[in-house]
Amino acid sequence: MHIAFLTPEYPHPKIKNTAGLGTSIKNLAIALVKNYHKVTVFVYSQTNNEVFTDEGVEIHTIAFKKYPVLSWYLYRKEIEKYINDTIQKNSIQVIEAPDWTGITALMKFQVPLVIRLHGSDTYFCHLENRKQKLKNFYFEKIALKSADKLVAVSKFTAHLTKELFNLKNEIKVIYNGIDVNKFIADSGTYEKDTLLYFGSMIRKKGLLELAGIFNEVVKQKPQVKLKLIGKDVVDSLENESTSQLFFKLLSEQAKKQVEYIPEVPYNEIKLHIAKASVVVLPSFAEAFPMTWLEAMAMGKALVTSNIGWANELMINGETGFMEDPKNHKEYASKILKLLNDSELNSKFGKSAKKRIYEKFSQKVIVKKNIDYFAKIINEKP
Repeated sequence: MHIAFLTPEYPHPKIKNTAGLGTSIKNLAIALVKNYHKVTVFVYSQTNNEVFTDEGVEIHTIAFKKYPVLSWYLYRKEIEKYINDTIQKNSIQVIEAPDWTGITALMKFQVPLVIRLHGSDTYFCHLENRKQKLKNFYFEKIALKSADKLVAVSKFTAHLTKELFNLKNEIKVIYNGIDVNKFIADSGTYEKDTLLYFGSMIRKKGLLELAGIFNEVVKQKPQVKLKLIGKDVVDSLENESTSQLFFKLLSEQAKKQVEYIPEVPYNEIKLHIAKASVVVLPSFAEAFPMTWLEAMAMGKALVTSNIGWANELMINGETGFMEDPKNHKEYASKILKLLNDSELNSKFGKSAKKRIYEKFSQKVIVKKNIDYFAKIINEKP
């Protein structure tokens, strides 16, 4: 098979911007190549047009173009033409795009279009109780209703998306997967009493609640350190750096115990995960987060939020603890329990790793994707 992906992000030094969406696409693309399928990735809104190969995946960057009028429409049409030309030239059989902002709205491809629900703007605005731009909802709805097939990364995302857009389409659920061989912990790097948060510095990931939680942890255990790793984001409500808002909420005692690293190369994040005693991910809005998969694959006990998707990935009291991030004292008590009980911490970490290997390793997930794509291609008239 020859499968293509359209995406605004993809982890590579030549490509600007990357996050969990790009990581999940790259994981799947490489796994497909390893299973002897051809993969082409189109990355839009880039600085220049370029074609190169990375780990067997052919990558096309498509430069953003601004037009005097109707840029939103004309740039879409430019992407559509470029992809259709490549489809014909390279015999691509199916193309997948994410639901985010409905990039494929008003596009028509020469092969079946699959939209994977990683979490639309509508979805995240609903979870965050945040006002949405009407155009984003409009484009997302058009894109979803005109897709040939829909697939979601979690049952929670499928159900909520169907409800928000009043969709009648069937939505297949295939979870995100992870290459477990790339996330193996070196036990010699462990640092006692160290918490780790990694991911974008943004309100929706519970970062501002984490400040209050950490204040409670430090009251009980003053030597605990918190390491934050992630790109800073301007807060949508306060119009201020989220990291600055975070530090303003910390007690004077807690501030001394926090280390903030704005960004690290993707291939280095596992070194920081390996050092953590406990990984803390109090997010309010996710679809099926790669950060959680990565930490669990490395045998780390987690304390996470207890919302929707979390129940499909975590097992409370077995792979870690799930708690409401707004309940600072209870959340902190779960962290302290794992810091103070090394045996329980280790037990949870082993269970987390086992769950990823059995249910969410790329070896398991890629087969489901291959079968899914093959069925779509075979159904084509």
